[in-house]
Amino acid sequence: MSVRPIRPDDVPAVVGLVRELAEYEQAAHEVRLTGEQLAAALFGDSPALFGHVALGSDGAVVGTALWFLTFSTWRGTHGIHLEDLYVQPEHRGSGLGRELLRTLAATCVERGYARLEWSVLDWNEPSIAFYRAAGAVPVDGWTVFRLTDEALTGFAADRRRTAG
Repeated sequence: MSVRPIRPDDVPAVVGLVRELAEYEQAAHEVRLTGEQLAAALFGDSPALFGHVALGSDGAVVGTALWFLTFSTWRGTHGIHLEDLYVQPEHRGSGLGRELLRTLAATCVERGYARLEWSVLDWNEPSIAFYRAAGAVPVDGWTVFRLTDEALTGFAADRRRTAG
């Protein structure tokens, strides 16, 4: 078993893993990701998304970590935001999830990035325990906010009406 950077031929498997993660997080209805979108984000002219895959003993893709760069104005340097970390249930406990996370931590250290951050659902106790075992701590006092779909479109439209 091993971890390596994602390659174009991994895209279909990674899309499948993203869908599995969404099912686990009880949000499968929200996934709209296509292979074309993922390939463009990872391998287009200006990649905005990066990733690694975990391989099972047979060489099949059984896990993934998808991430993007952030910037901390307080630290004055980039960081990594881990968007998705997922290992198929039958491969959990093998060390692959830890190795995916460790790979991103090593990337931060090698590049001089100040932070490796991610979000986890409050009810996801197995993941919270996994992250705490790695030495991660929750960032108390912060709440994630999000605009999507009609709220995003409507809010943007309000700007256009008042900016004229």
